[in-house]
Amino acid sequence: MTSLLILYTGGTIGMVPGPGGLQPGTGVLESALPALTPAGVTFTVEHFSPLIDSANIRPADWNHMLDRVEAWQGQAVIIVHGTDTMAYTGAALSGALPDLRLPVILCGSMAPLHTGGDAEGNLGLALTSALTAPPGVWLAFAGRLLPAAGLVKQDSHAADAFRSIAQTTQPSAARRFADRRVAILSLSPGLPAAALRGALHELDGAVLRVYGAGTMMNDPAIIDALHSAIARGCRLRAVSQCENGGLEPAAYAAGAALWSAGVENGGSETAELALARLWLALS
Repeated sequence: MTSLLILYTGGTIGMVPGPGGLQPGTGVLESALPALTPAGVTFTVEHFSPLIDSANIRPADWNHMLDRVEAWQGQAVIIVHGTDTMAYTGAALSGALPDLRLPVILCGSMAPLHTGGDAEGNLGLALTSALTAPPGVWLAFAGRLLPAAGLVKQDSHAADAFRSIAQTTQPSAARRFADRRVAILSLSPGLPAAALRGALHELDGAVLRVYGAGTMMNDPAIIDALHSAIARGCRLRAVSQCENGGLEPAAYAAGAALWSAGVENGGSETAELALARLWLALS
């Protein structure tokens, strides 16, 4: 007999119509599970209280997921989650659980259960994958089981909404996300130095989405803002605004200011994974 924990956070998969649009509903997930659960499988369903739209996911929620995964004595954990921040949660759990003994399967959908969309297929895939997947964090979506560390939500409406970019393993000493101020900031043409300086002043760390293989504008005020932030202890980690290829320090003179300031090289990390790793490093 296989014992599963199904941790239901909320998300489109279990939503129902409300006065302002779709909103998390109770009982929707449970009504679908009996017809989708393989023989020989028992499950325990635990709800977030209240259920939340994934737009409201916070590091404290990741910590709760981590607590439940590490405490579970069964064979697998399924986390039912909204798609908007699925990539962040996949990165967070992958970063904080480098030596899992069981599979953790993330699951969500682009349309709610009982509406003729993708929800039943994705939930069924998560349930069957929980029996066969190796230890690690995965996403069951659109007929595929994807490594969750490098998820990219590539479409806001299509059923095949995700792909996964291969990521390197990087163990972390921290296993929970502390109360830190961390964010993703994008460099863009014409960015006012005062805006960047002001944002960095409020942060303990930031992921900088830079150009191409690792370049930035030759703006002395922008460069000084980076130097000043790092000098006061703010950790900065750079990733590329391109989805593929990653960074290559020293390839272009236009990137020299990043590395001379002490910005860390995120290589081929997605912004979501870089955020999770930086947060754990600061924890």
